[in-house]
Amino acid sequence: MTHNPLIELEKQYQSGAITKAAYIEKMYGVHETLFAYSEFIRPRNVEKITITGEDVLVTTKEGVTLVSNPGDWRIMSIEILNFGDFERSETQLLLSFVKEDSVVVDIGANIGWYSILLGRAASKGRILAFEPIPSTIGFLKKNLALNGTTNVELHEYGLSDEEKELVFYFHPHVSGATSSQNLLENSGAVEVRSQVRRMDEVLTGEERIDLLKCDVEGAEIFALRGGMATIARTRPVLFIEMLRKWSAKFGYHPNEIIALLKGIGYECFSVEEGGRLERLISMEESTIATNFIFLHSEKHAGWENR
Repeated sequence: MTHNPLIELEKQYQSGAITKAAYIEKMYGVHETLFAYSEFIRPRNVEKITITGEDVLVTTKEGVTLVSNPGDWRIMSIEILNFGDFERSETQLLLSFVKEDSVVVDIGANIGWYSILLGRAASKGRILAFEPIPSTIGFLKKNLALNGTTNVELHEYGLSDEEKELVFYFHPHVSGATSSQNLLENSGAVEVRSQVRRMDEVLTGEERIDLLKCDVEGAEIFALRGGMATIARTRPVLFIEMLRKWSAKFGYHPNEIIALLKGIGYECFSVEEGGRLERLISMEESTIATNFIFLHSEKHAGWENR
């Protein structure tokens, strides 16, 4: 952590550089932020902020507790503080697809927002979470423990179209943008090596998958290509992030994902405000949505109207 005004003021007082009265007044100027936060979180999906000797924890009104990482500007707990919530429409939509005994695959689990909430909903089911970045895995494990989530099976590697070691570009200030391409074109990105495997190999024994989420910062098509047999066999609801700017870094267009999945009977729907689904034949330059639901035309017939 960088400059800490509390510690600096304490040093000034202890060294005699400022008087006790000045110290008390200046320290309160910093402590006053605590009361500002109390007012700030009131309209947000934040029940409380807990400060311990080790961590700053943000607990949502659903009771999900997330650890914050110093220096990470866009870790999920900070996103919730900044914007009031995290993917509320998408979260509620995914929860509507999950039953008590559901089996869910979370590709790109990050620090566990979806794994935790879906794990609660599927209390007698299983969440298979895939995350390749060691530091992110550390926060994911901590969040799972904080929330008492015991039905998440963590796989500490990524999924792609072949088994190999990949270089990932980790951005300390924006860890969520970590990818096997340097998406932010940031010279400060840290190179991290990690394994990726094929979904069809690691999930070959899974007879049933009800929901599959894939959010891997532009590399979605590779994870899907490596799991086409699994997807065709189990026909889960698919929740996929597709951004033109990220897929372009990998040399493809999101319409290739739509065509790939159409070949095994899936239709694409964009997730609109309030969780409304809108049928999408192809992504155009005017398309605003970045998260999409794919429903199998036979297995999920009529689900878009639920």
